[in-house]
Amino acid sequence: MIEQFIREVLAEDVGRGDLYARVSESVPASAKIIAKSDGVLAGEEYLRVLSDLEKFTITWHKHDGETFAKGDVLMELSGDSHTLLRIERTLLNMLLHASSIATLTRSYVDLVAPYGTKLLDTRKTRPMLRNFEKYATRIGGAINHRMGLDDALMLKDTHLKTIEDLGKFMAEARQKIPFTSKIEIEAEDFEMAKRAMEVGADIVMCDNMNPQQLIEVVAYKQEHYPNILLEASGNISLSTIESYARTGVDAISTGSLIHQAAWIDISMKMN
Repeated sequence: MIEQFIREVLAEDVGRGDLYARVSESVPASAKIIAKSDGVLAGEEYLRVLSDLEKFTITWHKHDGETFAKGDVLMELSGDSHTLLRIERTLLNMLLHASSIATLTRSYVDLVAPYGTKLLDTRKTRPMLRNFEKYATRIGGAINHRMGLDDALMLKDTHLKTIEDLGKFMAEARQKIPFTSKIEIEAEDFEMAKRAMEVGADIVMCDNMNPQQLIEVVAYKQEHYPNILLEASGNISLSTIESYARTGVDAISTGSLIHQAAWIDISMKMN
């Protein structure tokens, strides 16, 4: 899957061929990938496949999940000049995209870690980039939420509008979905959270509740349904996430890990 993705990314950039290669001779070459801002590196898994496909060598100075500072040499490349110049933008785009997500994710993780709260990503990913972007959040320290509609059954507010008898639906769902699949139900207030627990949800997503509401839900869960997991979600940012972690929820999910990640600065310099 990674190899196919990289072939498609290369094809997008190279098209019918690099015009520079028509008018120059290829010579042995080397280059450095240099950080121009601080961050967390992600992309190694993809860049290793790129180097295998395009037959150039990477000497790694930083690896996935490691922090770097402005001015650090992240890796060195060696190969023929045509190859290094052809793959430059593909390599940098993947490295920048993944590292930017990992860098923002690490900032969130550092805030919730003292409370033992898990940080989750969401399905708010760019089309056809879900595996890549969720890989980047993992490198940053988050845990993946659903990869797609097929690995867990989530009943959001839109689903619940179509269900007349939630208890009956849950009984039928347990007979039809895989034995290992969990069921998560979204709740926008305390009463709906209680109802979700009563009908046997494995996870209750407390959506757009404030921390005080969450404290009430957590207390009820601990007293009556200690094995159910609670997830907080909805408009959670770097400035607010710690107040949610303090409530005692098991996990916090936020799409901002991906869609709010601002690109850091990394460049390639030929020697």
